[in-house]
Amino acid sequence: MGMGSASSALASRASCLERALSSATSRSVTLARTLPTAAAFIHRASKHSCSCLSNGRQSLNPSSASILNPSWIPQPSLTSLLGRKPFYSVRAEAADVALASPAAKQSKKEVKKGKGQSEATKVTPKSEDFSQWYLDIIREAELADYGPVRGTMVIRPYGYGIWEAIQGWLDRRFKETGHENAYFPQFIPYSFIEKEASHVEGFSPELALVTVGGGKELEEKLVVRPTSETMVNHMFAQWIQSYRDLPLLLNQWANVTRWEMRTRPFVRTLEFLWQEGHTAHSSAEEAEEEALRMVEVYREFAVEQAAMPVIVGRKSRSETFAGAVRTYTIEGMMGDRRALQAGTSHNLGQNFAKAFGTQYLSEAGAQEFVWQTSWGMSTRMVGGIIMTHGDDTGLRLPPNVAPVQAVIVPIWKKEEEKEAVLQAGADVQKKLAAGGVRVKLDANEQRTPGWKFNFWEMKGVPIRIEIGPRDVKENAVVLARRDKPGKEGKEFGVSMDEATLIPVVKERLASIQDALLAEATAFRESNIEDVSSYEDLKRVIAEGKWARGGWAASDADEAKIKEETSATIRCFPFDQPEGGRTCLWTGKEGAEVALFAKSY
Repeated sequence: MGMGSASSALASRASCLERALSSATSRSVTLARTLPTAAAFIHRASKHSCSCLSNGRQSLNPSSASILNPSWIPQPSLTSLLGRKPFYSVRAEAADVALASPAAKQSKKEVKKGKGQSEATKVTPKSEDFSQWYLDIIREAELADYGPVRGTMVIRPYGYGIWEAIQGWLDRRFKETGHENAYFPQFIPYSFIEKEASHVEGFSPELALVTVGGGKELEEKLVVRPTSETMVNHMFAQWIQSYRDLPLLLNQWANVTRWEMRTRPFVRTLEFLWQEGHTAHSSAEEAEEEALRMVEVYREFAVEQAAMPVIVGRKSRSETFAGAVRTYTIEGMMGDRRALQAGTSHNLGQNFAKAFGTQYLSEAGAQEFVWQTSWGMSTRMVGGIIMTHGDDTGLRLPPNVAPVQAVIVPIWKKEEEKEAVLQAGADVQKKLAAGGVRVKLDANEQRTPGWKFNFWEMKGVPIRIEIGPRDVKENAVVLARRDKPGKEGKEFGVSMDEATLIPVVKERLASIQDALLAEATAFRESNIEDVSSYEDLKRVIAEGKWARGGWAASDADEAKIKEETSATIRCFPFDQPEGGRTCLWTGKEGAEVALFAKSY
């Protein structure tokens, strides 16, 4: 088709798009705002030549671009234009459901908002559709948005604030245990990945490769970092010469890329943030001690900071990290009773050291291969916090990881009351901040107090502090706990005096932290059932619970259970009963106890 025909076709499609946009909204104001933006897309499309098939549908030639081949248009842009899933998304695969249009499947049930306020809630109840509830919470609490590349996400400031809390605590603990931060390149020669056989086999399906750079085809493909064991060993082989160089204890904060087919924000995305520790030791015993030490650090964080009760244990052979001798894990139960692997620590033995020639001169004067570990926790933990504690009203953040621990909402009706109320709010904010509380004063006059209550509840702020004219006169405030709705969570007449206010707020924050952990622990314990046969296991898994039973069968048997029930061995818990159990598959005595569950 010539350029004239193409332009005519584009003009026709532009007209179609304008008609589609007109039907997408019933409000002229929205339409007026939408069309100029749509026109920008149309103008951009008109600059590109396209080839069209005789039936009028867009050619699949990747070099062409038109309105019907919008690969160059970020999907969320058209989503925001139309207020629904883009019309060109009809080919979205099931694998992409979790990162589909943010506007899809929104619940529009009417609920009361504050005093006399009514507006549509956009959060699907957990009991109705847990997956959609999770996506709704992420959107409404402003934690993340959808990147233009399928399976990617943009972490918004509030979501990143939770990650910073995770990052800050872990970084301090890593340094307390003798580790230093470093950084390794994101691009890894493909030959490095091939050096460790089980490593390349385990990661090949998830690799993102760079084959062209600077307009030229590369002599060797580059892998976009899926993990750094290979790159780290390349450098360790140069840095480690003698036993005096050991142990070498490093950590890096980085992004990694894994081409996941089924994606879910924070839990599983093409690119995510994490920390990965890498250590080298002179003995197998030291490496094992290190691997166990770091999985304990992860347990500490999960339980004490994220209020997430996790079970610590060893992975089965089939679930062990590619290239590792043993993998240790922390497993948490989410609100839908699925398991989440929230952090792992690997004893790598000498596998990577032998592949890369990472040796040292021992005290005895012999050349020895080092013994290694690697361990990591990622932004997946943010998803774990949401799914462990959230409710139908929104997030419920444990105070230890909440970006805002207390929000102050000033309330007044008359103009002459405003100044005194705002000043009291500012004074309370200053006192609490000086006392070490992460506090925010919401002095936005464009929003009503009722709107603010709902907004900050959605964001999971642990404590709301209300200050009205009467409170100013009484030199007191009202405290409302996020974990206890209604009057049960309200406390009236708390003095604004610094000596009273700071201890009371801190004590309430500690109480909320403990209450969330206790609630999540009780939920987990009520949903784990002991089993002694495969029939029992199938029944328990079908009920959505975790099954706990003896296991001494083969990897093939484990694979069969996964195929038939979709459940996997989450771990062999460190806490084992004396004498073991009877294997639920083979009937053998003295088997280790394993936990089976469906997982993310």
